[in-house]
Parts: sequence; C-alpha cells; structure tokens
Amino acid sequence: MTRRSIFMTYAAVVVIALLPGTLSAQTPSTGELDGLSKFRNYKARRISSHDRTGANDDGQWKNPIQSGETRTLAEIKGSGIIKHIWFTIASPEQQHLKKIVLRMYWDGETNPSVEAPIGDFFGLGLGEYFMYESAPLSVGSQKALNSYFEMPFSNGARITVTNEGKQKIDAFYYNFDYEEHASIPNDLGRFHAQYRQAAPNKGWTNEWTANSDAKINDRTNPRGDGNYVIMEATGRGHYVGVTHSILQNQADWWGEGDDMMFIDGETTPSIIGTGAEDYYLGAWGYGGCSREKCDTFAYQRYGNPMNGGENRGAKWMVYRYHLELPVTFTKSLRVTIESGHANHRSDNYYTVAYWYQTEPHGAFPALPRVEERIPRLKNTGGPEMKYQ
Repeated sequence: MTRRSIFMTYAAVVVIALLPGTLSAQTPSTGELDGLSKFRNYKARRISSHDRTGANDDGQWKNPIQSGETRTLAEIKGSGIIKHIWFTIASPEQQHLKKIVLRMYWDGETNPSVEAPIGDFFGLGLGEYFMYESAPLSVGSQKALNSYFEMPFSNGARITVTNEGKQKIDAFYYNFDYEEHASIPNDLGRFHAQYRQAAPNKGWTNEWTANSDAKINDRTNPRGDGNYVIMEATGRGHYVGVTHSILQNQADWWGEGDDMMFIDGETTPSIIGTGAEDYYLGAWGYGGCSREKCDTFAYQRYGNPMNGGENRGAKWMVYRYHLELPVTFTKSLRVTIESGHANHRSDNYYTVAYWYQTEPHGAFPALPRVEERIPRLKNTGGPEMKYQ
C-alpha cells in the first residue's frame, strides 16, 4: 500500500478540520526587510516597453511580434545585476505560453544561459495561467509574470523572445529592473535556466492497476536507471530549484518516485529522496483530495498550486527552491527524479531547472519543436480512473 492510499484510508477515519485558507496562511519571511536602511552602492535602472514617443503604446500594439520573429527586449552594456523581471502578454493564440521562447545571454555569449518556453520559465508548464506566489517567481492578476532571481553580468546582458506560434503577439509589456555597477565581484555565478520534457516518460510496464502492485513496489533502482533528468551542468556552481508540471496519462498518484542527484561525476547518487511529494516538501501524496476537488498551497520555497487529482488527464504543478542550502558542485551536477516506483509510470513531465555557475556552460539539449511542447494526453496504457 502506498503512502497516499494509507493517508486516504486514515483520513476516512480521522476527520481533519481545516479553516478556509489554512493551507496557505503561513508564509515564511524571505528576509527582504533585513538591512533595508543600509545605503547601496549602485544605480537603479530600468528597461521597459514604454512608448518612446511619450504616448501610451507601452505594449507596442503598433509593432506586434510577428510569427517567427525574434525580438530583443533588453540589451544592457557594462556590469550589473537584474533583480526583477515583469511581463504580461496579449496574444489570441492558444498555448502561447508554450510557443513563445525566452532566452538570456550574459557577457557576450552566443549560446543562451536561459532557454525555455516563457510559461514554463514562470512555472506555467501546461500552458495555462493561474496565480501563485513564491520567493523567486510569481504570477499575479491579471496574467502578470514576475521573476526575482538575481541575474549578474560583468560585460553586458541580452534578453530575447521568439514567437514560434502561428499568430502575431498583439502586445508584449515588460520591465527589467536592475542594478548598474562599475564592476561586480568575481564570485558571482551566472544565472541559468534549462527546459526539459518527457511526453511521455517511458514507463517499464503498462500492465498495472495501482501503484501499490507488488511487482512495482518490489522493483529496485539504486542507481537511477531511466530517471527523468531535470538538469545537467558542467563547471562550478549551485542548483537552486525547479518548477515541475505534470499531465497524467495514467490514473493513481503520479508522485511515487524518488529524487536523485549525482554530484561531480558520481555514478551512484549522494543525494536521494523518499518520494516526489517529499522532494517538493509536501507529504502523504498531498492528501486533501476528494472526488470534487483537491487542496492547493503556494509557499515561498515550495508549493503545489495546481492539483488535478488522480484520474487520467489530471494536471499538476509543483515547485521547490533550495534557498536555504543550494546544491553545490565543482565539476558537474545531474539532477533526476523517478517517474513512479523505479520509473513504472508514463506521465508527461515538463520542468525548468534554475542554477548558477561559471561560464562557459555545457550544451543544453535541443529545445523540442513547438508542436511537441504542447501538452497532450498520450495513450500509454495503465489505469484510467481512480475516482468514478
């Protein structure tokens, strides 16, 4: 019996009463008020989409981003640290969050350090808007995309978007708030974000009825064979977190797999977890699910703001940020997670990993074609219904 089924059985006997909003009431401080009175040695700067004529065409409605166009939003010279990014997009195209690609380049590099569909970068990996708040990323009303990741550069920064959709983007509003410095310290890593997907994961069996089947529970995977890869990097740096969106192709709880991290060339992971919901800092399969709805929560360092239940077609989003203890590496890092017990499940995974490292960085995997990025249910066998 899995922990999720144990919890649901226990919950049927012991009723836990929660007041509305209890799950998201406690938000740990991120320390932003600490030292707020201390004088700063930088110049505050902003690059925005404001109408350069002084009129009100701030989203460039008169100059829409055409299909196939790559547009440079910001090109900054010198040294600085981007502290905040804000976007909002007016587009009639379905799934435009999956079809617009965001790229960022530091210090004159030709290969981007950030490459992801714009929705995935902000945790909206299924191409749908919903609101949530975390310390590094948030989505506000209405359709406001915010990033607070620090992004240092010593010799320029360039940020672009590419419209891989079939329709033009009517308007694209943006603000980049950054510190301008004469120089920045040598010990600041460069920000990286890498998109990956498996649509679907290749489960080792589709002949199962529940995650608790004996042949699944008894399967071993000590070395992470067949794990979904969240990120790979070479050089020196530290991993700070991931946003993870799931479309279930099979019923029952998606998150029975363990996280495994391989540091500096390890063949056996030195960091290994106890289940996906544990890595994402929930517990007991997130619990709180009925036939009608599932509870959600969004904290500063971890969250589950989209919880679709356990039937085929369920949609999920979870995230985890290692702000208290980034995972360091001096030569390489490979972050992985199982898709079910020893990778028995075949759900769709969409992730963006975030980390800092020295340059040059290793090659990113090729970005999947836009048609492949659109979330679609796949016929992978296995159970279809958990609740009737």
